[in-house]
Amino acid sequence: MSANSDCEIFSSRVLNYPVEKVYQAFANPSHLKNWWGPEGFTNTIHEFDLKPDGKWILTMHGPENGNYENSSVFKTVQPLQLITWTRISQPLFDMEVGFEKLNDTKTKISFRMIFKTVSECEKIKKFAVPKNEENFDRLENELLKI
Repeated sequence: MSANSDCEIFSSRVLNYPVEKVYQAFANPSHLKNWWGPEGFTNTIHEFDLKPDGKWILTMHGPENGNYENSSVFKTVQPLQLITWTRISQPLFDMEVGFEKLNDTKTKISFRMIFKTVSECEKIKKFAVPKNEENFDRLENELLKI
């Protein structure tokens, strides 16, 4: 995966963990809630139905007491390979999370955020790129516990 247009934000990281473990960190909400989002955020997952047309509803609790409601509908679930969803809460975009097995102990995880317009993408890009890196840092910390 890579960015294909000016309407996309792409981030990826190679992790020193097998693809099964990286996928489990996303697919299991008891792990996902511990790492999803930027540094300092916590999550309450209200619904997580990981299947096409399943809902993912969560509240992200910011470190400064802000609560951010997120609602999405899963589109694609290919275990150990790809999960996609459409956000139905602001900001609106489609999300793809790719899981690429590099070898038995290394996995590349990729985030692609796809917006309808360049201007919508540009508004989010300035903070999404560094925040995605924080997200990957948090994922690596959670993988230590699995």
